[in-house]
Amino acid sequence: MRRVRCAMVAAALIGLGYGIGSAQRAEPDFELVIDSPAGETRIECRRGCDLAWVERGVNPNAQPHSTFSFACGATSQGRCQSGRVGGWIRR
Repeated sequence: MRRVRCAMVAAALIGLGYGIGSAQRAEPDFELVIDSPAGETRIECRRGCDLAWVERGVNPNAQPHSTFSFACGATSQGRCQSGRVGGWIRR
C-alpha cells in the first residue's frame, strides 16, 4: 500500500510539473522591426515594448513610444556610428 501511495504522489508531482511547464509561453516578450536604408533608420516595436533614445543616459522627461527613428549626416567613413535606443517591456 505504501508503494502505491508513493507512486501516486510521484505521478501527481510529475503531472503538476508538466502542467506548469506547458503553461509557459514559448513566444518572446517583445518583437522589434528594424528598417535601415541609407539615411534614416527606423526601429519599431511591434509587440510588447516601448523605445526611447538613451545615447547620453536615460532622460526622465522622455516619453517612450512604439516607433523610433534616427539619422546621421554623411561621414568621411561613409558610415554612421551606432546609436543607443533603450527599450521597456510593456505589461
